[in-house]
Amino acid sequence: MIQRIKKQWFLFSLVFIFAVVLLDRSNSLAKIGIILKNNHGPEIMTFLIFIVSGLLIESDQIRAGIKDIKSTLLALSVIIVFAPIAAGLLCLLPLETGVVIGLFIVAVMPTTLSSGIVMTGTAGGNMAHALFVTILSNFIGIFSIPVILSILLSLQNMEKELGIDQGAIITKLFLLVLFPLMIGIVLKSKVFKEDYLGKFKLQIINQWMIIGIVFIALAGAKQVLLGEGAAFFYLVLLVSAFHLMLLGFSFLLVKLFRVKKGHRESIIFMGSQKTLALSVMIQVTYFDEFGIALLVCVIHHIVHLMIDGYLSTKMHTGLSGGNQ
Repeated sequence: MIQRIKKQWFLFSLVFIFAVVLLDRSNSLAKIGIILKNNHGPEIMTFLIFIVSGLLIESDQIRAGIKDIKSTLLALSVIIVFAPIAAGLLCLLPLETGVVIGLFIVAVMPTTLSSGIVMTGTAGGNMAHALFVTILSNFIGIFSIPVILSILLSLQNMEKELGIDQGAIITKLFLLVLFPLMIGIVLKSKVFKEDYLGKFKLQIINQWMIIGIVFIALAGAKQVLLGEGAAFFYLVLLVSAFHLMLLGFSFLLVKLFRVKKGHRESIIFMGSQKTLALSVMIQVTYFDEFGIALLVCVIHHIVHLMIDGYLSTKMHTGLSGGNQ
């Protein structure tokens, strides 16, 4: 049991954080999380994640990642094409309006800024390619989100004009992704000479940063989560089904196009994960009257981290076992 906990510590940590924040009657942990959120905690952690990612990435990974056109197209097809289709299929179920909106918001999001890259690396994949997909999908998302979300809403007779602040998103991508990544790459080439143990420790640091971001997200959404207690469990099932559909399609593409180990991981994790920060911004800006839509965004983020945290560890174990 102890060995299992050690292997799956990331997953157990996510579950533990989820439980202690929600069960803390004093709200002390939630208050700490809100203080961190109000003082740019998530942004600082994301910045640090990409500095560490720059330290982890090898120069040959960068070249291979940019040249891996097939994997890039497959990942983007899951993010941009299949995710909205999956959400549309699930919304054939009798769901309330706020839940439908929340699921549509999640579906049109680009991939995560940090966790997918970390999990790709944990599973033995090319982090540079995962980073490339992150940057590309977020850039495309600036233009695709208003169009695809409007189409999905119109199918439900809920048309709404969306004006996305494209400049703000580009600035955020540069400041939180490209700039710290370049810092990490420069530090690696000029200062640090990493061995395997050093890389392993850096990977652990990134995973702790993700746990910190989840903690802050939970703290900020605690009242919404508890206030919708009756809906919580069916929303967990709904977003789990959505995420498993994306994972299933990703694995299907990997098999159909015979993508090898080292390349498939970024398709699986980058294709199926969705960014929380941008989804919350869209919900608060355009659909503030539907509080349950925010709940869908937050629960999906937590659920996909738990599912993929377990999956990345299993894929890493399988990779290690295959190398022995």
